[in-house]
Amino acid sequence: MNGSAEQDTNSKLLRMGLRNPMTLMYSAIYIILGTLGIVGNAMVIGVIGRSLMMERGAGHNSDIIIMNLAVSNLMVSVTRNSLLAISDLGFKLYPSKGWCQFLMGIWVWLRSVNVWSTLFLSAFHLHTLKRVSPSMGNFQGWWSTHKSLLLSLGIIWILNLIYSIPAYIFSTNGNENTTETLMLVSSTTRPLLGCVWDFPTIHTGLAFATTSMVIHEIFPIILMVVTNTTSLHTLYTHSRLQRSGQDAPVMKRVPAERRAAKVILALVIVFIISWGCSILSVNYFNYNRGSSAEFLLVIARFTTVIFIVLSPAILAVGHRRLRSCIKSTLTE
Repeated sequence: MNGSAEQDTNSKLLRMGLRNPMTLMYSAIYIILGTLGIVGNAMVIGVIGRSLMMERGAGHNSDIIIMNLAVSNLMVSVTRNSLLAISDLGFKLYPSKGWCQFLMGIWVWLRSVNVWSTLFLSAFHLHTLKRVSPSMGNFQGWWSTHKSLLLSLGIIWILNLIYSIPAYIFSTNGNENTTETLMLVSSTTRPLLGCVWDFPTIHTGLAFATTSMVIHEIFPIILMVVTNTTSLHTLYTHSRLQRSGQDAPVMKRVPAERRAAKVILALVIVFIISWGCSILSVNYFNYNRGSSAEFLLVIARFTTVIFIVLSPAILAVGHRRLRSCIKSTLTE
């Protein structure tokens, strides 16, 4: 009897449309967060994009990475989070199998790019610190670094496009009563617009979900922690040299790099909390589906949008042009 009741609860929880027992307040909060994510990241793209077009220099390499992150955030918000909000308003759209394969592939691709773009920002800052280290005085030419940067970002988008291919193969369209039997953090926490994963067997699906979680979700988070810890240790070493009076000309950059490190650290912390909650919630559903599944999936929905909403605000703290734009907007 308990098993039947639990199954009914899961079925109600995962039905199309407004299947989550979320109140109007929850839906309103999600719509507000989604809107803030779109506006905030669009502002980042506009301000930094204008700066990149008007000025040129090696110092703008970090701006290119920030804009790349904002672009991935914005595209996730427009193609995924906005559709979730529309679904919460009661609009029921059931695309064909071809459209579901296309949409699921887009969601996986953009979410994956979002993960690795966040890691790339952290890794590039560590690379910058290593280049300005007193023990490494050789600076690369701007064009060489610029081209390498664009090539690296292009590789991120291309490799994650390849990674999203299974979404085109193992997804299909459902109907009003369709329920999800397997979830992946990199795509969606529920059957969105009737699109669901359709693996040949449950074991195949769990194998793919586990591999994806380890290689694509846990591994980047570990790398983020390692790169940020190394960056902080490098800055601490530079600060000690500065206090001792060694290499004073090179050490003048430490305050600015320290501010950048704090901003990136804040981004990584928010990202780890956001994705960590999603990973725990979704995998609790995949492997357990106990009585807490309902609550955890609601948490997963909100945590997946928190990083997209907060990242523009965090970036504005450490970016002079973004701060100026926000101040001028608020004072008008």
